[in-house]
Amino acid sequence: MAAYTNTVMVADTTDVAAFMGAGIDAAYTVTMQDLVGVYTESYLCMLTKFDLTTAFPSGLSAKFKLILSEYVARAIAIEGIKYNMKSSFTSRVEAEDMINYHLFRMRAIEKVLKVEESLTSLGVT
Repeated sequence: MAAYTNTVMVADTTDVAAFMGAGIDAAYTVTMQDLVGVYTESYLCMLTKFDLTTAFPSGLSAKFKLILSEYVARAIAIEGIKYNMKSSFTSRVEAEDMINYHLFRMRAIEKVLKVEESLTSLGVT
């Protein structure tokens, strides 16, 4: 997948746009998104005890790449939603609902990534 600025390896702008929705403030720049993406990738590397970013281009299964892309894209989307809840959404409740949905899904992915058998089946260990 294409990276934002050759920094984020796991999610590209198309992945992120799908999770952010239409109400994101344009002032939430690609550079800001890239920073969140890099931090999120580091977190996933620590969680799995595996250098996912180095292995991502060619060393991981397609299923595993999708899970990682979803996780990073959702993390970037959450920061975009938080960036300006007031002007970007019809209500703060709407923005919070979107964030909660992303967090729920991210926690489900973390549970999968913490199970060694899951990592083995995805070609990581």
